[in-house]
Amino acid sequence: MSTPQRAVAVDWSTEASRLSAAVTEDADWYAAMARALVRPTDRLAADIGCGGAGMAIALAAALPPDTLVIGVDGDDDVFAGARRNVVHAGLDEERVRLVRADLHEELQTSGGTGLDAARGADVIWAAASIHHLGDQQAALDTLAGLLAPGGRLALAEGGLPRRHLPWDLGLGKPGLEARLHAAEDRWFARMRASLPGSVRMPYGWPTALRRAGLVDVATRTWTFHTPAPLDESARARVLDSLAHRVRRVTDDGEMADDDARAWSRLLDPDDPEWLGHRDDVYSLSARSVYLGYRAPSDG
Repeated sequence: MSTPQRAVAVDWSTEASRLSAAVTEDADWYAAMARALVRPTDRLAADIGCGGAGMAIALAAALPPDTLVIGVDGDDDVFAGARRNVVHAGLDEERVRLVRADLHEELQTSGGTGLDAARGADVIWAAASIHHLGDQQAALDTLAGLLAPGGRLALAEGGLPRRHLPWDLGLGKPGLEARLHAAEDRWFARMRASLPGSVRMPYGWPTALRRAGLVDVATRTWTFHTPAPLDESARARVLDSLAHRVRRVTDDGEMADDDARAWSRLLDPDDPEWLGHRDDVYSLSARSVYLGYRAPSDG
């Protein structure tokens, strides 16, 4: 008899500050993506699962001044952070309108009142949000149905695991970071299985977009590399990210005890093995964006 998997739930209240910080950290990428997605004739855009509203703000900056951007999210703390960021950017509800909605209910039941404002959108952006919904294909079907003819749906999902460390750190067994990636993969599988109405999607995002009825589906991947040695600010961001990731898989029992002990030392500023003392910590990652179009004659 198989052992039931432990349930996993993301505590969005603890993620809210990280999502808000990404607005600044990823501002250049958001701006470049927004410029690549929009057209001069666009009048409505939406950021689904907007987090800190970084992309909603970037879309508003890239679009003509008489256009509207809808930002949708479901957690109170995340939503509050998004509102602060929008106000800080000098935008009002005539440019960026935030909508509080339960994405699970809205995106897996053929839409709902929370998404009415996004109906007829020329651009819909969803970054790292669809994988938090039980039926990912149903969610994409709903989003594709919201698009205006000729509209674009862009998904920022996946890429490559972030890498920061040499293979052998001289502490614990070599390959520590690779085992962190494996632990995160197990955590992600349990998170997916714990979602309400969870079903597997045994194919990739481009196929999912085509199954949602979109055409001219394409993928583009961006690589982000900051070589060693990192400056103080970049090093602090890397160590904070590693601490967050290690804590999550350790708290959920996905990490071996000897690896947990090694990470505890590497992330402790009072320990001689603290990663902050090293000059070989770097940052390398890749993000993929999948883009599909609603046919101009569709609808």
